[in-house]
Amino acid sequence: MAEADETRSGKSQVQFEQILANDIARELLREQRRARRWGIFFKSLLALYLFAFLVAYLSDRWQTEAAGLGMGGKLTAVVDIDGVLSSSSQASADNIIAGLRAAFKNKNTAGVILRINSPGGSPVVAGYVNDEIYRLRKKHPDIPVYAVIQDICASGGYYIAAAADKIYADKASIVGSIGVIMSGFGFVDAINKLGIERRVLHAGEHKDFMDPFAPLNKQEVKHVNTMLNNIYQQFIAVVKKGRGNRLNDDDRIFSGLVWTGAKAKELGLVDGLGSASYVAREVIGVDNMVNFTHRESYFDRFAQRLGTAMADRLYTNFKPEIIQ
Repeated sequence: MAEADETRSGKSQVQFEQILANDIARELLREQRRARRWGIFFKSLLALYLFAFLVAYLSDRWQTEAAGLGMGGKLTAVVDIDGVLSSSSQASADNIIAGLRAAFKNKNTAGVILRINSPGGSPVVAGYVNDEIYRLRKKHPDIPVYAVIQDICASGGYYIAAAADKIYADKASIVGSIGVIMSGFGFVDAINKLGIERRVLHAGEHKDFMDPFAPLNKQEVKHVNTMLNNIYQQFIAVVKKGRGNRLNDDDRIFSGLVWTGAKAKELGLVDGLGSASYVAREVIGVDNMVNFTHRESYFDRFAQRLGTAMADRLYTNFKPEIIQ
């Protein structure tokens, strides 16, 4: 009797284990199916996301080409220079020059308008763009270039404008600031009063020159002033080359002062008063304006962020560490 009970008990245990194993297997199968469905969903979502960015990226290019070529007529190409001139901003030499080249390359371009709203910035960026404008004007002598000033065209902004055939502005625009500046702060007395000890190690006698926490060195100040004056003379030469005898004989022009568009016209810094649409319609004679400004597309920004994220991940995983 006891043996029969043990047999039944053993069979029950085996059946229970089989049922449990079957339940676990079914649950694993359901989990795998669920994971597969979510995997397909997220992959589809990612594909749709990438497709949307690709469409936006291509539409940016197609829109410009279609606007210029679809009508089959002449156009006035517009390239915006907006903001501080810098290699890392929208108003970088790469972006401005890319827009200019696309504008000149279009077979329907009757004229190019540089629509400028910039307080200036890097003299290097301004120099690159100024040189490129002259190169393109020489290569395409039948395409005139006009600079149209909006709110402000100062310093490096005017450096670029000077390369145009003619410059237009609004009567209230701010124009000028032909000069070079380098500024900073001095904290020598502040750290002395606060009891802060300054520690600087360097190789090279003047490697720490213009350190805001150190007293000014007369020799270094002289060196910097010489450097600034060299750039200043380059600026003056560029303006005189571009404006020629249209400039008035007035020393204030190169003093760093700014003027309204109306006064700038009197001084010979601009040729006339008018907006971009006025120049397109009345000067170039083609009121069909197409913007060729090179802008970073959604796809470019996405790719850049993706690349940055991957680089950060690689650095985090493989960066060297100091073991103490």
